[in-house]
Amino acid sequence: MSLKNWDNKTWLSSQDYINSFNNFLIKQIKFNKNSKILDIGCGRGKIIGSLSSKLKLKKMPIGIDIEKHKNRDKRIILKNEDAIKFFKNNKKEFDLILLKQSIHFFKFKDIKKLISLCKKSLSAKGKIIIFTLETNKNEIPAFSLMKKKLNKSMVRQKKIIKFLSNSSPGNVKKKFSFKVKISKKKYVKMIKNRYISTLLKLQQSEIIKGIKEIEKKYKEKIYFNDKLICLILRK
Repeated sequence: MSLKNWDNKTWLSSQDYINSFNNFLIKQIKFNKNSKILDIGCGRGKIIGSLSSKLKLKKMPIGIDIEKHKNRDKRIILKNEDAIKFFKNNKKEFDLILLKQSIHFFKFKDIKKLISLCKKSLSAKGKIIIFTLETNKNEIPAFSLMKKKLNKSMVRQKKIIKFLSNSSPGNVKKKFSFKVKISKKKYVKMIKNRYISTLLKLQQSEIIKGIKEIEKKYKEKIYFNDKLICLILRK
């Protein structure tokens, strides 16, 4: 089962979220019209597509995603291939290589290889910016089994963050947060669509049971902060 719905009709695809996220990125890098951007695990590419318009980039950003989304952003060049394979044939340099909530899909041995390849493809002042879910005080609304799976994934993400921090001296760690307001009805639909990777391997009966928990646990409007850890690596 693939992850097709993480950025489809969720708060992650809202213009407010995209604007907030891109404003955060702009504070981390000195962009200009000639900036070159690569997004690994870009989904439909709405974030870098919007960033491209905002910055009036001369070169279209490149997005890599193994899913062949039908409604991808037309402002990007989408590559449906493995990221490591992409770098084997790549001769371009990038000012920003973005990995937003995608690093955890890679095995540890591949993470090391991927970051090495990313660094070789950075421009002189380029940066790799990696976002992962906040591992300590995460507020994502969850039912009990979902929470259990989420906590297990957080243990691995902590190891990834530690590994990246130790292997990249001079890295900078920051935090990004977005205030989410969503109807319980819409959030239940997101769970049905398995919008987050921790839901992918659950049985349908477990999803149904979890939805019943959510319906009892939350009011008609759900409020929480979507918190991300941001790790900035240089060449």
